[in-house]
Amino acid sequence: MDVHEEFLRRLHKDRLIASIKDPKSFDYFLETNIQLAFLLMGNISVIKRYVDALKRENRFVFLHIEKIPGISYDREGLKFIANFVKPTGIVSTKSSLIQLAKKEGLLTIQRLFLVDTDAVAHGLKVANDIQPDALELMPGLIPEMVMKVREEASVPIITGGLIRNKRQAEAALESGAATISTGSPRLWKSSFK
Repeated sequence: MDVHEEFLRRLHKDRLIASIKDPKSFDYFLETNIQLAFLLMGNISVIKRYVDALKRENRFVFLHIEKIPGISYDREGLKFIANFVKPTGIVSTKSSLIQLAKKEGLLTIQRLFLVDTDAVAHGLKVANDIQPDALELMPGLIPEMVMKVREEASVPIITGGLIRNKRQAEAALESGAATISTGSPRLWKSSFK
């Protein structure tokens, strides 16, 4: 099974991605069975250690590279990430970074903020043009928009942002999201169907 197929399998199995924002949450995450993580902490000098620790535990790790200080958001920065840090993939709001990461063999998740109808239309066009491996919609508390985007997107939908309890997570999943991402450790030990 290739990495993309395994990513999709884990995405649909766990239905939860941990957004790790600090060292305490990192340690807590390692105590869970969640297979997918978004890393939103660290810097250029420590990020490889975090990625290596997660990969030793057979976790898929995606760097939100706009949150990692010291890494440039250009071709050379993506080459450094792909060839030295070696995460499973990246999360980014920038379609240019998604395209560069794909060229470097990384899995990609395009983050889209649902601020207005123009942003949604533009985000869908870009996602359908560049074909990231998944699309993350934020905030995750707008079920009607998750349903609309799900109908028009050709990639799995992840939804996150502002999800703080199991009821909100289940509503996001029921609206058509393949999985949710959350930085709330108390939800990391929940199970969703």
